[in-house]
Amino acid sequence: MNDITTYSIGELAREFDITTRSIRFYEDQGLLAPTRQGQTRLYTNKDRVRLKLILRGKRLGFSLAETKRLFDLYDMENSSARQLLTVLELIDDKRASLHQQLEDIKVLLVELGNLEERCRDELNDLQPSGEAQQ
Repeated sequence: MNDITTYSIGELAREFDITTRSIRFYEDQGLLAPTRQGQTRLYTNKDRVRLKLILRGKRLGFSLAETKRLFDLYDMENSSARQLLTVLELIDDKRASLHQQLEDIKVLLVELGNLEERCRDELNDLQPSGEAQQ
């Protein structure tokens, strides 16, 4: 008797609230490797955990290529030190990218504020003095 728990693509899609198409895409990208029983894909607990990590990585802003890099390291090496160093490197890169985005957003907000002020001033100059301002 086979004691390994397996999941269908539909079960995983429901559990993680994603489409079966998304799961097949992750499979095409080499992130998941289900076994097949005829036309049916059978996902193991390892696949389920990987799917969970893929989705968590996406929420944190990691690309699928970055996630695949970590999976490949895990599959190739027994040493967790290299894996952890790689994760720390990815975290540093992501943090730097987010800080840059934050600075860009701050600059953009200042520019939008300046443009809004100029537009309001110009609108006030165009309106006769008796009209109510918006």
